[in-house]
Amino acid sequence: MLNRIGIGITFLQSAILVVAFFGKRRRPLGLYGWIGLIGLLAAEGLLFGGVRPVAVYFTPMVWTFYILLVDAAVLAIRGHSLLHDHPRQFAGMALLSVPLWLIFEGYNLRLENWIYSGVPQPWALALLGYGWAFSTITPGIFETADLVESLGWFGRPRSLRFSRRTRWLAVWFGAICLALPLVAPRAAARRLFVLVWIGFIFLLDPVNHRLRLPSLLGDFEQGHGSRFSSLLVSGFVCGWFWEFWNYRAAAKWHYIFPMFQQFKIFEMPIPGYLGFLPFALECFVMYVTASAILLKLARLEPQKIRWALPANPDSAVRAGS
Repeated sequence: MLNRIGIGITFLQSAILVVAFFGKRRRPLGLYGWIGLIGLLAAEGLLFGGVRPVAVYFTPMVWTFYILLVDAAVLAIRGHSLLHDHPRQFAGMALLSVPLWLIFEGYNLRLENWIYSGVPQPWALALLGYGWAFSTITPGIFETADLVESLGWFGRPRSLRFSRRTRWLAVWFGAICLALPLVAPRAAARRLFVLVWIGFIFLLDPVNHRLRLPSLLGDFEQGHGSRFSSLLVSGFVCGWFWEFWNYRAAAKWHYIFPMFQQFKIFEMPIPGYLGFLPFALECFVMYVTASAILLKLARLEPQKIRWALPANPDSAVRAGS
């Protein structure tokens, strides 16, 4: 019964996005968008047909096709998109998505909130599956946020300013959130993963703002709250897609944290779906921080780079402007 509800929610949000797309598009869907759509449908059909390689690599496969489809949809609405206009930066984003997700895998080694089953062997095939899947996480979140923002669902809010004291309190709060699961007794720590899902937002976004990098705080000060809202919606949408596609895959994850196991939709206990909302914000702030570090190592000034980011007020916004 609960899984039927999950299927209904997944298809309802898909229908809403499709209807909204047709109401906003200005040009036909590009060729690579059709490749994404046909690839999604073909992967679903081959999965139900029992084709083993597709079943094993189903999750990264459908997310690759999904990213192509959504980017083409954004292009059809806006006339520009992340992948179409910034292919090199998009490739870097996909590569950076892997080590950023491995931070959460590192926490999971201690907290034991999920495990994987059906991972292909030998290890080379396993690494292919892991790497391919992890490389779609940040692009999937960003592309969906771009699509949501392009639909014009959010108005321009009043600008908000946060005092320096508030920003530093947020940094300390984030640091505590990230430290507690590591120092608490393991039995208690396994119940604290929610702190990891919010900690990086509070820790890193004020620092990004202070360094004049793209930040949520900076967006609010400039009255550009649509990125925040679009990322939240993106987290919700992607969360349902992740769990829906994972549930039927041969290689998949299972949640084993010691709460709400009797109330699962697909593999995820119901309250866990709320965690996808702040996770999308974390993807943004962590990506900005990591990119800035790499730019510094390359002896470039991050403040002078034209960033290609999701839900920008403009197609390419100068950091700190």
